[in-house]
Amino acid sequence: MVAFPNPDGVEIHFAQLDGRNEIGDIWQAARAAKVKPGTIRVWMTRGKIEPVLRGEAGDLFHLPTIRAAAEAGSKYTPTNPAANSRGPHARQTA
Repeated sequence: MVAFPNPDGVEIHFAQLDGRNEIGDIWQAARAAKVKPGTIRVWMTRGKIEPVLRGEAGDLFHLPTIRAAAEAGSKYTPTNPAANSRGPHARQTA
C-alpha cells in the first residue's frame, strides 16, 4: 500500500482537460517537491509514492501528490539531529 496514493485516472484526465497540467516526469516531480530526483526514486522504492504511468521513456507523476508527500516529511525525526548511527557528534579538542 502506497502512503500517498494518486487520485483515480478520471480525476487526472479532467484536470488535464481543464488545462491544469498536473503530470510531470521525475525532474518536474523533484522540482515540485524541492528534492533531488534520487529522492523521488527512494520514495518510490520505499512505497511512499508511485508513478501515475510507467513507460520506456520514464515515469510520470501526479505533482500535487508529490508535493503532499514532500510536505508530510519523513516518518522518523531524530530527537538529536546531530546524532548518527555511530553516536552523537562531539567536538574533539586536541
